[in-house]
Amino acid sequence: MYTQYFQLKQSPFSIAPDPRYLFMSERHREALAHLLYGIGGGGGFVLLTGEIGAGKTTVCRCFMEQIPDNCRLAYIFNPKLSVEELLLSICDELRIELPAGGDSKVSVKGYVDAINRHLLDNHAQGLNNVLIIDEAQNLSAAVLEQLRLLTNLETSERKLLQIILIGQPELRTMLARPELEQLAQRVIARYHLGSLTAEETGQYIAHRLSVAGAVGPSPFPAGVIGFVHQATKGVPRRINLLCDRALLGAYVENRRQVTKTIVRRAATEVFAGEAKPAVRRPWLVAAGGVLAGAVLTAAAAWHLTPAPAPVKVGAAPALPVLAPGDLAGHLNRLAALWGVTPGHGDPCATAVREDLRCLQGKAGIDELRLLNRPAVLGIDGGYALLTALNGSTATLERRGKRETLSLAELERRHDGTYTTFWRAPRAWRDELSAGARGPDVDWLARRLAEQRGEAMPREGQPLDGAVLRWLRDFQAAQHLKADGVAGPRTFIRLSQLSGVREPRLTAGEN
Repeated sequence: MYTQYFQLKQSPFSIAPDPRYLFMSERHREALAHLLYGIGGGGGFVLLTGEIGAGKTTVCRCFMEQIPDNCRLAYIFNPKLSVEELLLSICDELRIELPAGGDSKVSVKGYVDAINRHLLDNHAQGLNNVLIIDEAQNLSAAVLEQLRLLTNLETSERKLLQIILIGQPELRTMLARPELEQLAQRVIARYHLGSLTAEETGQYIAHRLSVAGAVGPSPFPAGVIGFVHQATKGVPRRINLLCDRALLGAYVENRRQVTKTIVRRAATEVFAGEAKPAVRRPWLVAAGGVLAGAVLTAAAAWHLTPAPAPVKVGAAPALPVLAPGDLAGHLNRLAALWGVTPGHGDPCATAVREDLRCLQGKAGIDELRLLNRPAVLGIDGGYALLTALNGSTATLERRGKRETLSLAELERRHDGTYTTFWRAPRAWRDELSAGARGPDVDWLARRLAEQRGEAMPREGQPLDGAVLRWLRDFQAAQHLKADGVAGPRTFIRLSQLSGVREPRLTAGEN
């Protein structure tokens, strides 16, 4: 309707996945690099997560166009399948011949045997096999476990199947469950695709208008880009929806450029039923800044590196009153101790943008003391934030108050589960095993050498030889599983002993 009015060849903000409108921000390029790295990483799982409309499918399509010629690809986009249906879908995608008698009579073992034979044949021909599963947050626990078992298929050199899981942020939470710990340990690369910045939002809009044939002044002047970014949270699909409606509004009002008023009205129409856009309530931003500063002041007791220009307060801030069953609220409170302002959606996904990762598991008091960091505990059928632990008592935050419990009382009421954070750059893997190499391996080698007083190893070397021996010795000395596999607990302990500033349960202790 408005294309002729704005002298456009076609609608620039259609949500249809037209490859001509491909826009790769820095984050999209990083995500693509992680996928490409993953297929050369020797097998296992690669994880790509992002909010709805963030561009995960766009990245996936770019990846599929760039995979090497020696890769055989299977793509599954409807993961609400049973174990048998999943295995049949893999066979269909990889064109694997099944035993005679029809697929209705094939057992799980029959599928797995057929897949194994096919993978071995491909390996003998120098071919790699990649399985991509989109919308993977819909996978059941049983299907995820079967996928893990498929990665057991290997030669002495590498895994025979590389699996890429693409899904919404809750996929990360799923894989952090204790019952899926074995699968999580096989994730060799992961990336959370964040939203566009305000500057990238402007570039995105200009790019789509250019592809659609726009000439002359942009219908979106610089003054409205910030409003578009705040109303859409920088999510590409939301930008498309809002800008399409805003252009229609400008056309109806016979204006050549979109105004802030038009953007506000369009946001109200397009995002009806959501909370009002932040652009309409600037006082909320200011209030959020004061609250974040107050929380950071309280966190100083745990040696947290302060955020730039913290707000100074004279008295201790009131604790947030959280419902006992509000896990997200407790995790947001925990994130605040790390200097991360609570955001929308999954707290674990929000934390990734600040180079924090969730670590979930089961532990008693001794292991919590060894982790030595605040953690959300399962207690009394709900949750509480553990903030301090000394020789005889523990301090918890519950229902907006601090409580002191004896260790015996805590042990009686704690169900054994915990969630905490640990810091690592986004490109780092959650687990490093023998033969791995990269920046995370270099960091590990340097820290181990520092602890032993050894000369610094050269960068770019694989995890083997002396460094692998140092790792096992360190794990044994720190009462960790001495398996030569560096996971979150190894990274955490090395960071603590290296003096990295982070929240602690016991101030001043290494």
